[in-house]
Amino acid sequence: MRMRKKKHGPERIAACADYFIHSPDEITKKPVCLEIGCGKGAFILETARRHPEKNFIALEKVTDVILLAAEKLKAEAIPNVRLLNCDAEQLPAFFQKGDIACIYLNFSDPWPKKGYAKRRLTHSRFLAMYRSLLRDDGAIFFKTDNRDFFDFSLEEMRKEGFRLENITYDLHHSEGTEENVMTEYETAFAAKGLPIHRVEAYMH
Repeated sequence: MRMRKKKHGPERIAACADYFIHSPDEITKKPVCLEIGCGKGAFILETARRHPEKNFIALEKVTDVILLAAEKLKAEAIPNVRLLNCDAEQLPAFFQKGDIACIYLNFSDPWPKKGYAKRRLTHSRFLAMYRSLLRDDGAIFFKTDNRDFFDFSLEEMRKEGFRLENITYDLHHSEGTEENVMTEYETAFAAKGLPIHRVEAYMH
């Protein structure tokens, strides 16, 4: 469902301008941890609170969605998060090899229709791009509620040479989940008792 247009959106975005990245020159603290598709920002803001020693960037292509994350960020003044309002396809315009320590893909659009596989953020063409930007010991952390999408992603990650660890088809009933930070979607799915799938994909 498409989000309704936010009232006074441009003015509200302008009021949060200091938290947005507009050019690669503005990314001065590297490497960063990058969330692609940050939604309203619950995951990245909580993760940044827990890890003040790390630097985070949250990417979201829908302006009316990232606006909500920006306003939360401004209200809480979390110092180690910045925002990118663009499509994931544009990442090479902002980052070079080694600039990214890890990538979070949380409940990305599964693009289930036939012929749409190349749009999935875990398709091999995206994974190859991530590999070109991650540092040598970098990783991708992927969560979804969609079993078909998860199985597709595991296969694509293996094809691209990533080493897969801690694969689970039911995250909330697995050991070692104390550090798991839930997204807005995850909270809703968990409340319905739906299983969450997760994998860690390492460069080497």
